[in-house]
Amino acid sequence: MLQRMSGVFIGAFFGTVFVVANAHDPLNPTIGNALRVLAVLTFGGLLALALRAGHRSGPAVGIPGAPRGSWYGGKFGFVVAAEVVLLIGGNLALRGAGAPAETAVAWIALIVGLHFLALTAVWKQRSIAVPGTALTALGLTGLGMAATSAVAWVPFVSGVLSGVALLGGCAYAIAHAYRATARP
Repeated sequence: MLQRMSGVFIGAFFGTVFVVANAHDPLNPTIGNALRVLAVLTFGGLLALALRAGHRSGPAVGIPGAPRGSWYGGKFGFVVAAEVVLLIGGNLALRGAGAPAETAVAWIALIVGLHFLALTAVWKQRSIAVPGTALTALGLTGLGMAATSAVAWVPFVSGVLSGVALLGGCAYAIAHAYRATARP
């Protein structure tokens, strides 16, 4: 279970980070704090559900239909290495071009989304394409917004909403694994 669910844990963690780091101005502070608390509680709930699923069925639990063997081989390593290079290089290029600071989160969402789309092919898991497509779209939207008077909303669109998409995708995967452990 740990190998297959570790990606889900990582996704849920970074979804939480997206929300916590970006739920700020121009959002009302009360709404921003409520979103942060909700994200942290969701992360805790997802962890508890995943651990309970693992306890119910033993070590064989994972994402249904997942490939056997290691998920973290050479192709995975290539995708992650490309992601790191694009994250760092792209953010440096955006800063060098004088882009607003808000573009950083939009670029991150775009590259993380593309990384999920690449992993869809590597892991042969179509469900990964859903959060991948959402993050890619939210990243592109934020980059487009950065050139408008709506630039202050980029962290909400590309950050908070990306976090919600990641948490939602992880919730789907964990709920699917939990249902698979149900006893007749």
